[in-house]
Amino acid sequence: MHDPYVRVRGAREHNLQAVDVDIPRDALVVFTGVSGSGKSSLAFGTVYAEAQRRYFESVAPYARRLIHQVGAPKVDDISGLPPAVALEQRRSAPTSRSSVGTVTTLSNSLRMLFSRAGTYPEGAERLDSDAFSPNTAAGACPECHGLGRVHRVTEDSLVPDPSLSIREGAIAAWPGAWQGKNLRDILDTLGHDIDRPWRELPRADRDWILFTDEQPVVTVHPVREAERIQRPYQGTYMSARRYVLHTFADSKSATLRARAERHLVSGPCPVCEGRRLRPEALAVTFAGRDIAALAALPLAGLARLLGPVRDGEGVAATLAQDLVARIEVLTELGLGYLSVDRSTPTLSAGELQRLRLATQLRSGLFGVVYVLDEPSAGLHPADSAALLTVLDRLKEAGNSLFVVEHHMDVVRRADWIVDVGPRAGEHGGRVLYSGPVAGLARAEESATRRFVFPDGAAPPARTPREPSGVLRLRGVTRHNLRDLDVDFPLGVFTTVTGVSGSGKSTLVGEALAETAAAHLDGREPAVKAEGLAALDRLVRVDQKPIGRTPRSNLATYTGLFDAVRKVFAATDEARARGYGAGRFSFNVTSGRCEVCQGEGFVAVELLFLPGTYAPCEACRGARYNPATLEITYRGASIADVLDMTVDAAAGFLADVPAALRGLRTLQDVGLGYLRLGQPATELSGGEAQRIKLATELQRTHRGHTLYVLDEPTTGLHPADTELLLRQLHGLVDAGNTVVVVEHDMAVAAGADHVIDLGPGGGAAGGRVVAAGPPRAVAGAAESVTARYLAAALLAVSGRSSAACGGGRPAGASSIAGRA
Repeated sequence: MHDPYVRVRGAREHNLQAVDVDIPRDALVVFTGVSGSGKSSLAFGTVYAEAQRRYFESVAPYARRLIHQVGAPKVDDISGLPPAVALEQRRSAPTSRSSVGTVTTLSNSLRMLFSRAGTYPEGAERLDSDAFSPNTAAGACPECHGLGRVHRVTEDSLVPDPSLSIREGAIAAWPGAWQGKNLRDILDTLGHDIDRPWRELPRADRDWILFTDEQPVVTVHPVREAERIQRPYQGTYMSARRYVLHTFADSKSATLRARAERHLVSGPCPVCEGRRLRPEALAVTFAGRDIAALAALPLAGLARLLGPVRDGEGVAATLAQDLVARIEVLTELGLGYLSVDRSTPTLSAGELQRLRLATQLRSGLFGVVYVLDEPSAGLHPADSAALLTVLDRLKEAGNSLFVVEHHMDVVRRADWIVDVGPRAGEHGGRVLYSGPVAGLARAEESATRRFVFPDGAAPPARTPREPSGVLRLRGVTRHNLRDLDVDFPLGVFTTVTGVSGSGKSTLVGEALAETAAAHLDGREPAVKAEGLAALDRLVRVDQKPIGRTPRSNLATYTGLFDAVRKVFAATDEARARGYGAGRFSFNVTSGRCEVCQGEGFVAVELLFLPGTYAPCEACRGARYNPATLEITYRGASIADVLDMTVDAAAGFLADVPAALRGLRTLQDVGLGYLRLGQPATELSGGEAQRIKLATELQRTHRGHTLYVLDEPTTGLHPADTELLLRQLHGLVDAGNTVVVVEHDMAVAAGADHVIDLGPGGGAAGGRVVAAGPPRAVAGAAESVTARYLAAALLAVSGRSSAACGGGRPAGASSIAGRA
């Protein structure tokens, strides 16, 4: 008989406690629970991992051997499991050659359109589609190699102060310490005057020193220094340009690359003018525009341009039909503001996942389980309905959808809920409820229940704080912001809202943060601003990883591991052996496992598959050598402590103040479930952001700090959001300013001030459509956000909607700016 359920038995992955659960197929199933409860371990770590394992078992013995090294999920049995496709919240690889067009394959169809139906110059040969790609040798501009930009150096960028001599450091681009002295001594040996002001040196000498490709070798006789004998040596000269370009391109040190980048002047390629292609390809047009111009259009605009072509006949009509059909799905998911040439590293994880989701919708697959990781992340509430429509279409095509989700609107629309908890880490890992949505109301242990079924017990809305001043930005012009004027009140909590692509991250993460940073660094801000004198510090808390390899982890990033190592070094046995704190670092040769070099993992390169990491067979992931692990504190080795959760470590190290302070702040932001040694590669963007916030919270600072955060509630259950907001509001109560970009209307409802951008995304956005206290913005007529904010205020206060007033309440402002 056909069993309509996926039946999981004995799931023990991560913190799952021998979970048994039945999950219906051909349904929208939502996995809920607080952060770290185990819902991702069940959906991705167990169900999807087992489907993947079975697939690889069916492929080839060689693939089976490789995948076995990565490991199979810890589960007794799963029956009724179809093939699965995972759409995770993965950040894109940092390459400018990956774009919206390459992810969705829209670029392929657009190139084919120009190849087959483009208008060619008289006498020109027809080009293959590869000739219209900047990522192929046939198409890439030979000057910039298809990147569209070139990096070069100038005398001004290499020598910012020409009044200095070479000995005084005129060539600021040169390295410091011995290497810089070496280059200076070589020039002295070659006969150049290193004590004369740079501007007084002959032009020919200056050009040779900075730009020559020659690398002469000379015998250098260093000047004797007190108590130090330096023998003559053979020194090789390298020009300042050669050093900067070599360091920027090849250095493995992020610090050295960043330093070199400061001396580079980056600009559009002079040959292709930033369009990335050869002249022959750019000479071909369609609808009067070259392919670079069409690729730069917002997707919604591209679809409008191709509309009349689609209704015609021939090859052009067929290709236009395909392009428009695929663009319509992306527009439906709220991504119509993106362009085909938009680089994927500039996309949020949520945007990238929705691009993949749209691609799957066109794939024609059926009978598949799609496992999705918070598809609503980064979505304005106005776009959530469209997301649900797309998910319904995937389901109607004969697929099952298993969705890990925190957005309550998506949860309420589910056919089935699997609620995991009750809390995080070792206090979670149980299925509290599995069934239709209505039944969750009876799950007393569920932290999700009160958010799906509000009981009216929410506290009344806060009275907005009074600002202590105003930071004014004037004439902001960047991306889709055009000559924008905006005021940020100081000493309050401000939420910046707006539909996806409206310009929120550009305004806050770029214009505001960079202007404040320039002022605090003593540089002239690029944006005209008033009120900066009130700021003493700037703290940007983003979702970038805290490290890119398993060597980086929670304990090392926050600094609390220093205190832990000192505790072990202070034990009697460690002192008897002469072990210092350094012995307990997995980055030091004396203490670490030499097989994995202290990483605990070894890289596994898979043929035709992305590389991954597998536990080290020598230390079994402990990172340390046997002698180091023999030292114990209260019966635990240093590896045991790294394996503890933050909650467990807070009890174990309760009498170590230097460690306890950091552990408490991690608990305060809802990260008590993470292990101290949890590799950075296993952390989500939201977890990385909260680790950075906790690291900042444990520091003691004076003065007025501006905190800038980009969607801090991403990946958070509403119960965890409450914890986080308590910390952020505490920063404001201490006299600081907090500005967050946010889609969560509960956060906006609890703010002191809301700045709403829009009204649309891309070219249709970039304006401040409303600004003021939440209750005022909730009544702004032009704001797309207003009705969702009004609903959130209603949920918080429990008052009637009449309390929001009609029309535009007092205090609201609807500003078109000067766009």
